[in-house]
Amino acid sequence: MSNKTTGEIISSIRREKGFTQKELAEQLNVTDKAVSKWERDIALPDINTLPKLAEILNITIEELIAAKPQKTNDHKKVDFFIDLILKSIPLAMGVAVIITSILKELSIQSGFTMLGIGVFCISLYLLKNKN
Repeated sequence: MSNKTTGEIISSIRREKGFTQKELAEQLNVTDKAVSKWERDIALPDINTLPKLAEILNITIEELIAAKPQKTNDHKKVDFFIDLILKSIPLAMGVAVIITSILKELSIQSGFTMLGIGVFCISLYLLKNKN
């Protein structure tokens, strides 16, 4: 098994052969954006494209698909956005309470509800990230 991902293999061999992404894309009848996504391991070539791609790169299909699994950082991205949301809501609630209080448009019950939502989100964030 290769130490490189499929995208890293495509990128390195394409460069060795002196092709731009656009030139490779034209030979495969795909867009250069598709080639870019393959090389960044965001997407994989279509199964119907693999034989022609392997031929152009002068490697076997097996060498292309025997690459190490793609790196998946999806869980890190999800955690980042959850943390961002759990930190942003309390800030938004605090700003909303201040502004509506200044405008004299906030009832006490609404103010406590909004602040409660903010405190709840901070608590969730702290519990989630407790080590």
